[in-house]
Amino acid sequence: MKRSIAETVLGAIVMISAGIFLAYSINTADITTTDGYIITADFSNVGGLKPGDSVQISGVKVGSVSDVELMQDTYLARVYMNIRDGYKLPTDTAALISSESLLGGQYLALEPGADEEMIEPNGNIQYTQAPQNLEQLLGQFIFSMQNDDEGSKGE
Repeated sequence: MKRSIAETVLGAIVMISAGIFLAYSINTADITTTDGYIITADFSNVGGLKPGDSVQISGVKVGSVSDVELMQDTYLARVYMNIRDGYKLPTDTAALISSESLLGGQYLALEPGADEEMIEPNGNIQYTQAPQNLEQLLGQFIFSMQNDDEGSKGE
């Protein structure tokens, strides 16, 4: 009987600890709904960008990716962004998908232009750049080094 009471108390302590960790993670995570407006951008490759990833200007979070879908007519990936109220973007803004680190993690970087006209809600960013593929870059580098070696042997 004493063993089952001890197990029950220990189980209750574990459950309380799990609840505390859950409450802490909910409070510290940035999963609140963002008041703002939706804009889109079309990319040839999103490189693992997914809903919930941040949208940043100069390293400052100004919104988040709300959805990513494949457009049936163009076969481009359309990224929907929720931009916080108060941030207005010029129509010549560029959108670039960047990596947070070498280990992964993507975010959408916006580079505002100088146009005086602003993107309206449900508007589209015209200038986009897909993420660089590290494997392709390494392959091109190795291939170019092999070509340089072959060219210098022929001389």
